[in-house]
Amino acid sequence: MEARAELRQVRISPRKVGVVLDLIRNKPVEVAMAILNNTPKSASEPLAKLLKSAVANAENNHNMDTSRLYVSQAYVGAGVTLKRIRAKDHGRAHRILKRTSNVTLVVKEAE
Repeated sequence: MEARAELRQVRISPRKVGVVLDLIRNKPVEVAMAILNNTPKSASEPLAKLLKSAVANAENNHNMDTSRLYVSQAYVGAGVTLKRIRAKDHGRAHRILKRTSNVTLVVKEAE
């Protein structure tokens, strides 16, 4: 049995989120939460909330034992990209891409 939680359109680049997800993949939930609380990255705070949500889904929707949960899958994809313009010299304009991420976190019960 598995429980999942998704985070849509978070305003952090998928590349930055992926670095933090690599730290918590295949770890027990308690260890993953400790890693997220002590990692000085901007993606740590939304991922900690997402992990709490996945644990709550496992406990309330699937009646799983929270002490035996681990992060089985954690992946990120690109969301919509906000396109902005930055004024440059001689009337030119350069495009700025503000990227967003769609994050999925799946927790499973250890056998």
